[in-house]
Amino acid sequence: MLNAVGVIAEYNPFHNGHRYQLAEARRLSGADVTVVAMSGNYVQRGEPALFDKWIRAQAAVANGADLVVELPLSTAVQPADRFSQGGVQALAALQCQALAFGTEQPDLDYADLGRQIADLPAHPAGFVDYSQTYATQLNTFYQETLHVTLDDPNVILALGYASANAQLAQPLALIPVPRVAVAHDAVQTRQQFASASWLRDHPAAMADFVPAAAWPLYQTAQCSRWADFWPYLHYRLLTMSPVELREIYQMTEGLEYRFIQQNRQAASLTDLLKRVKTKRFTYSRLSRVALYTLLALHTDAMTQVAVPLRILGFTSAGQRYLKQIRKASGDTLLTRVNAQSGADTAPYGLTVQADRVYTLVNGTEQNFGRAPIRREKG
Repeated sequence: MLNAVGVIAEYNPFHNGHRYQLAEARRLSGADVTVVAMSGNYVQRGEPALFDKWIRAQAAVANGADLVVELPLSTAVQPADRFSQGGVQALAALQCQALAFGTEQPDLDYADLGRQIADLPAHPAGFVDYSQTYATQLNTFYQETLHVTLDDPNVILALGYASANAQLAQPLALIPVPRVAVAHDAVQTRQQFASASWLRDHPAAMADFVPAAAWPLYQTAQCSRWADFWPYLHYRLLTMSPVELREIYQMTEGLEYRFIQQNRQAASLTDLLKRVKTKRFTYSRLSRVALYTLLALHTDAMTQVAVPLRILGFTSAGQRYLKQIRKASGDTLLTRVNAQSGADTAPYGLTVQADRVYTLVNGTEQNFGRAPIRREKG
């Protein structure tokens, strides 16, 4: 029987640090295969992925991943706690025995912290300070309660994974992978490591910081950025009423009025978010709300359950693992999407709908007729 270690990722884009993490996940866990639950064409901070899901999956299976599945859209573009919960549940459904994640604080007892967080109130009564974001108040609460410093987003995500894991009937073994000493928006030339956000801002330097097997893929791939989607969002906000906009997921606390009013003079998404911004909302929250608006994502669609995991790519080892878990996985896995299969509607239809918008910029069909990427080695 093959044992699997799982990783939750965006790979936006896949770089040398990700290859290192996959190798360490396999080494530290002793697993036979590495399974990656990866965001599709939109990522957690409310942005389109720089390269499409197929390019990123291909880079992953060429550099240490044995099986890459697509996180449902309703998980991939959620706030950190719901993103973590959806990712952990996906890996559990794929029968992974362990979960590996990068962190600047690898010596913490994440299993114990996860149990403590799972026992805390979901929405503490004291979170009523409208001069601070909900995330800031939650982090302060965690620091005071757990005595853990939460200065880095990777630690916050790690605690989210740990909390979600503690709520599973059969929790996974947690494998913290020490992150290489490079900050979220920084670069370390000596070891050729750079953060994904730095690479997105410095595409001309990307060749030095991504695996050799990934660079040719990126050279020919179409890049997608929020600026490319701005005209579509701008148009939607010009033509939607407050009542219609209020139906958009997480469009609360009067945000519908601020978005409509500020959009009229906004010259770009960045300009719009600056105009809408208050102390109550983070830019990430506002960017996600903008994305929900662009994609017409309503609350009922974003809270649906039992969404299948699309297989994007696998190695020979990953294919053997798929055969091993196929019977128990049932309807969890989706290999192909076509109009005749009914996947154009529910339950995978939300991703199909959103990917059509991505294709407006990317120019490449993202679902119909696309088969998983196969790599024989591994």
